[in-house]
Amino acid sequence: MIKTLLYNFSPKRLSILNRYYRITQFYSFLRTTAWRGGIATVVFLLLLVCLEIFFLDFNTLLNNLVALYPPKIIYSLFLISETFLGLIPPEMFIAWASKLEAPWIALFFLASLSYAGGVIAYFIGTRLSLIPSVRSHIETKIQKHIINLRKWGGIFVFIGAISPIPHSLVSLASGLIRYNFGNYLMWALFRYMRFFLYALVIFGIL
Repeated sequence: MIKTLLYNFSPKRLSILNRYYRITQFYSFLRTTAWRGGIATVVFLLLLVCLEIFFLDFNTLLNNLVALYPPKIIYSLFLISETFLGLIPPEMFIAWASKLEAPWIALFFLASLSYAGGVIAYFIGTRLSLIPSVRSHIETKIQKHIINLRKWGGIFVFIGAISPIPHSLVSLASGLIRYNFGNYLMWALFRYMRFFLYALVIFGIL
């Protein structure tokens, strides 16, 4: 195992990987994704502030959500969203968690549900891969993600976990092409980091 680690991080190995990433345009993709992710985050935060200042008391709205709906309903909705296409931005749920009595525990639970939603999406992908007509249709719809996953493997799962790219779609694509499940689980753990970093900003504002 030690020899394998030394090989993976040897100058020769890193040089080969660097050359491969340049040829496959990974670095340009990473810059574009980071730029779009930064813009999306800034827009969300500005929208949050503008709503609070000009239109409604966002804190009151969140407090009303906490009072009206039990956590299990919100958590269930979030799990469904994180399993099927990421229909609702996770930032909305992070903002909701900020109003609970134990926000950081709620955040950890949200991150765990997001991780679990990705795993469910992965296994949905593996099942759908057994139906040729359905597989062909889905591969057409998420072709870009499948191509990137085949080019970059776990690194693309990592990007899906921390960036605005829907984590559920990357997970579905991973299952569809039967990407190694153990590697998927490892790289998807960075989903927790995304929730933690976003919470540092959102909890500070709210």
